[in-house]
Amino acid sequence: MIDISASVMQFLLAFVVAVPLIGAAAALLPAPPGLRGRSPEQAVLRHGVTVTGAVLAAAAVLALGFDHDAPSTMQATTDISWIPALDVRIHLGVDGISLPLVVMTALLFFLSALYSYFKMPAGPSPKAFVALLLVLEFGTLATFAVLDLLLFFLAFETVLIPMYFLIARWGGVQRQAAAWKFILYTLLGSVVMLLGLLLIGLNSGTFDMVALAADNGRGLSHTVQLLAVLSIGIGLAVKTPMWPLHSWLPEAHTAAPTVGSVLLAGVLLKMGTYGFVRILLPMAPGGMHTFAPYLAGFAVVGIIYGSLACLALARNGAKGDLKRLIAYSSVGHMGFVLLGIATLTPTGVNGALFANIAHGLITGLLFFLVGALKDRYGTSDLDTLAGATGAALYGRAPRLGALLAFGAVASLGLPGLAGFWGEMLALFGAFDPAEGLNRAAYLTFMAIGGLGTLLTAAYLLVVVRRVCMGDPKAHAEPAVVLADVQSYEFAAWTPLVALTVLAGLWPAVLLGLTDPAVQKLLAGGNA
Repeated sequence: MIDISASVMQFLLAFVVAVPLIGAAAALLPAPPGLRGRSPEQAVLRHGVTVTGAVLAAAAVLALGFDHDAPSTMQATTDISWIPALDVRIHLGVDGISLPLVVMTALLFFLSALYSYFKMPAGPSPKAFVALLLVLEFGTLATFAVLDLLLFFLAFETVLIPMYFLIARWGGVQRQAAAWKFILYTLLGSVVMLLGLLLIGLNSGTFDMVALAADNGRGLSHTVQLLAVLSIGIGLAVKTPMWPLHSWLPEAHTAAPTVGSVLLAGVLLKMGTYGFVRILLPMAPGGMHTFAPYLAGFAVVGIIYGSLACLALARNGAKGDLKRLIAYSSVGHMGFVLLGIATLTPTGVNGALFANIAHGLITGLLFFLVGALKDRYGTSDLDTLAGATGAALYGRAPRLGALLAFGAVASLGLPGLAGFWGEMLALFGAFDPAEGLNRAAYLTFMAIGGLGTLLTAAYLLVVVRRVCMGDPKAHAEPAVVLADVQSYEFAAWTPLVALTVLAGLWPAVLLGLTDPAVQKLLAGGNA
């Protein structure tokens, strides 16, 4: 921690949120002659790296200046009246729950912009690509930083249009259908969510998220809480995605360009689970207590469903797409996040927040790797990659093969890596759920979740065996020579590997931030 004044911290958070939007507008302007380099396209891609790099630097300084002795307190706050008639305020702030998400979001966008500078996806104008990427960054960062319910909704919706165009214009096969399915699902969920947000705000007399969390639902009747949890929960569950509202996800991931998949899995899915923690747990605790067992039930079904779908895609002859497989794995992993939230305990919620970050790092890395594999082989079809003797990455491109194996074992929850702690804490939370919840049911959920971890290990190890192992000399095309990890790929992927190891070996770095904030949140601001 470094000593930074409150006004500077306030400026840093406002800078982090606002600069991507300003950068998006600037990306559409003609580049000054001295900055064009070899071409205008190069200049605008460099602009994207510069803006996201500046945002990441500001987020890093914000994290360094954050008071780690008071992570349950909102810091770097800005509170300005925006629409007085509705009492809507531009209210920003971060605590131990949102700060890790802000930093991870800034990191993933910078790495995506850096990767795109060297490997721009085929499609229309790079200007539009960079502008959409920056608008998407603005929407996601604002979602994690705003403290007003209506602003949260606006930020939540801001991401839909840029992600739609990133899939529809720069995606692969069937990109139009996938983009339409993505936006229709999320828009319908958002309409229902808005009704719930208005229900809370109008019945409590304020849209301020800090005040609502401190009130802890005391100003809302149980019926209002039930309706709010049901309506808001549906919208958040679509974005998470929770089974059975997940069907837009595999198509979107399969069709999206590499950086689109990285950001969709690493950032956008976290917006849904963050909403459960930031809004529903503290503002409608009675409604959450009623619906928690159902949420846990859907969560464990998602864990098993996602794992079985991945096993089906991984088997020989299934023509399974690796991007689609990782998308289904996200359904399972996010099931552990929802299970942790549904325990309504500090242990489970901390596990959910940890798993959120771990999934963003690990799955972001996996989508980068599969994108690189598709660039080299021209396909991400598992049967084509495996062939008769295996793609043999260990022999053909050993660094790429080692990174894919690392991503797989991190995703399956190997102790010592980030994927382990979140899932373990979610299961521990299910072992001893909050008072009033049926412990026998939660023990059943815990057992089913434990089975899901075994199935996860099974399909990921099958993928590693089929893609990484084999004799490269016995391949049907022995003359094929694959490029190993390139310097720009190394630069984009190394931070994700390093943070996955750091979070796995030193979980207190993250849990020390989240735990006091979670304790206060579950206690209604009285802890």
